[in-house]
Amino acid sequence: MVIKLTPQVQSRIGDAIAAAEAKTSGEIFCVLARRASSYRDISLGWAAAAALILPLGLIPLGFDPAWIPGMGESWQAAHLSSTDVIVGQSLAAYALIQSAVFVAVFLLTSIPAICRLVTPRSVRRARVRRTAMAQFLAHGLHVTRERTGVLIFAALSDHQVEVIADEGIHAKVDQAVWADAVEALARGMKNGDAAAGFEVAIGLCGDVLAEHFPPRATNPNEVEDRLVLI
Repeated sequence: MVIKLTPQVQSRIGDAIAAAEAKTSGEIFCVLARRASSYRDISLGWAAAAALILPLGLIPLGFDPAWIPGMGESWQAAHLSSTDVIVGQSLAAYALIQSAVFVAVFLLTSIPAICRLVTPRSVRRARVRRTAMAQFLAHGLHVTRERTGVLIFAALSDHQVEVIADEGIHAKVDQAVWADAVEALARGMKNGDAAAGFEVAIGLCGDVLAEHFPPRATNPNEVEDRLVLI
């Protein structure tokens, strides 16, 4: 997925946040992450499983160390009929194949597109939410005066979107509103138009905040109006 976020595009998103916040005392903040996690543990898990299981398929085929160049019986071993040497060569050859499988599968599953396919959706969803929550806390959305901060978060490589609203909002707002915002942003990301997706999602969040949390007489901007890239 190719998403171009020029300064002009980022400015559009900042302007959309400012326009939405002009109608409410709530705060909206946007984050776009390349990926929520490296998922290295997932790649390691697949590599370890493949290294343990795949080489076993060679045994019914009559696995022989001679299949690997340089691992066959030496002249000395053949003439001495050294069982220990043959067993050692077999174990070394098998370990070499396991190592090769481990490295190959690890590198293959480290490719973002493949990693996404082999990572359970529930794992990706949990890690995106964890990363989004970390951003929510890191940018102080949990310490706004009326606890009305909203984070709109998207992870490019994970193809996941998350909206997190602070506790001051939950009691008053139908959760379906956030689902609509998530769907709008996900649609924009899928179409390669992140700015449009963020603008629609910001507008939806801004409308519901304006309904339940109108602007105060003094309405300071507690969180900067901008898109953060991580």
